[in-house]
Amino acid sequence: MSSLKYLSAYAPNLQQQIADLLEQDRLSGYLLNKYPAVSNVANDAALRNYVVDIKNQYLKKSQPLSKVVFDKKIHVVNNALGLHSFVSRVQGGKLKSKNEIRISTLFKNAPLEFLNMIVVHELAHLKEKEHNKAFYQLCRHMLPDYHQIEFDVRVYLTHLEEKGEVYIGCSSKSKALLSTA
Repeated sequence: MSSLKYLSAYAPNLQQQIADLLEQDRLSGYLLNKYPAVSNVANDAALRNYVVDIKNQYLKKSQPLSKVVFDKKIHVVNNALGLHSFVSRVQGGKLKSKNEIRISTLFKNAPLEFLNMIVVHELAHLKEKEHNKAFYQLCRHMLPDYHQIEFDVRVYLTHLEEKGEVYIGCSSKSKALLSTA
C-alpha cells in the first residue's frame, strides 16, 4: 500500500479501499463522479465575497475579517490547506484586532465543496480556537456533511501527491459537460 499520510487517521479498511482505487487508476474517476465541477471562485475578491457570505449567514456576531486571500505558499510551508490568524495590538490607547483567513491556491481549481469545507473550517476558528468537540459541532452546523467532505479532500490530496492533478485546466462548465457525456 502506498503512503496514505492524509488518510492515516482513518480505518484500515477505508485506507485499503482508497489504495486499491489508486493502484487501479480509478481514484480520479471516483472524485470526478462525486464532484464533477470546479469552483468558480478564482481570485481574492471572489474568495472574500464567498467567505463573508458564509460568515454573515452563520457567524453574524463574530469579529469582521480584515483579510481573505488565496495563498500559494500555504501547502508547501505550513503543510496546511488554510490558515486563520488573529492579531491583537494596542494602537493609541485602543485595542485593535485583525482576523485573517488564507486559503491554499490548491482550491482555485478544485470542487466548490472542497473550498467550502476549508472555509467553514477556518471560520469555525473565529469562535473555537482548538479542534475540540465544540469546533466540530460548529463545522457540522455550517456544513452538515463536513466530515465526508473532509475525507474526500484528503482523498483528493492523496491523488494529487500520488498521481497528480484531477481537475486539469477545466472550468466548472466543461467539467459538468464531461460528466454528463
